[in-house]
Amino acid sequence: MTTTTDTTTKPAASPAGETVLDASGVTMRFGGLTAVKGVDLQVNSGEIVGLIGPNGAGKTTFFNCLTGLYVPTEGKVSYKGTVLPPKPHLVTQAGIARTFQNIRLFSNMTVLENVLVGRHTRTKEGLWSALLRGPGFKKAEAASEARAMELLEFIGLQHKAQHLAKNLPYGEQRKLEIARALASDPGLLLLDEPTAGMNPQETRAAEELIFAIRDMGIAVLVIEHDMRFIFNLCDRVACLVQGEKLIEGTAAEVQGDERVIAAYLGEPFEGAPGAAEAAEVEAAEQHAADAAKADAPAEDAAEEAAEDAADADGQDDDTADDAGTPADAGTADEAGTDTEPATDADSTTSKDGEAK
Repeated sequence: MTTTTDTTTKPAASPAGETVLDASGVTMRFGGLTAVKGVDLQVNSGEIVGLIGPNGAGKTTFFNCLTGLYVPTEGKVSYKGTVLPPKPHLVTQAGIARTFQNIRLFSNMTVLENVLVGRHTRTKEGLWSALLRGPGFKKAEAASEARAMELLEFIGLQHKAQHLAKNLPYGEQRKLEIARALASDPGLLLLDEPTAGMNPQETRAAEELIFAIRDMGIAVLVIEHDMRFIFNLCDRVACLVQGEKLIEGTAAEVQGDERVIAAYLGEPFEGAPGAAEAAEVEAAEQHAADAAKADAPAEDAAEEAAEDAADADGQDDDTADDAGTPADAGTADEAGTDTEPATDADSTTSKDGEAK
């Protein structure tokens, strides 16, 4: 009888209720722009937590801070009590996996190969083992392929293991990305808009898949804009608005909060994040308007003076024209008077000539 040794490693399952993720005071600034400001969030094992908010609220930026793609300006992120290093591969090795808002599969690799990519942090074989392809490497490779096939069966794609990823329908590509994330055997799975672009049937299938992942003992943190989906799915929901956490609670508490409704409808409310900045902008605009009003009388006076000067010039020209008209008429009359006697003289001469 022969025995084989599994050369892959799996993180131990977390006890129920254990804090898996603890994000404290996470702040992310890009120059003068604060995308995330002082966000605190905890996720416990076996729990599904939703993260909602309008577009531009900072949800994906917060995800990037959790997974090491961004180094937070302030705050810390801990996984099972250990502060995570700001390196994506080390975060994955610690036990956090994620999917992306835009699908990021290896299009020209097969479905099985895409899942195997996610196993790289769970194998012990190194460069020389891969080059020499000894018995240990072959054993590890076989174990990884077996685990990958288990995951494909879990998501219902085992029959398409040798298909190219680019040939899968959109909904199945989303499932494949989740399977690749699960291949690293995480204790926490981050899903960034997993149902984006899906029809109602695909959305329902994704919901059932996430419930099944939770039943495996994996905590889930999900970003989504489909409110019906998120409120049916999650144990707790947190809402981000302009980079700040507005509220956290059950689905009923969050969807009934007037501030959340106002944030989605674009209506301001007292104490809203960014209210101070908006007040400063409004004050600056009012000051500019007041300054423009103060300058308006001086400009009106200058315009009136210019109009008066133009009217005065017009009156002088009219006076000159009126004065010139009688003089010309008188000259013409005088010229006419002088010429009339001459005409009479000519006529007399003509008569005299005839008489002679």
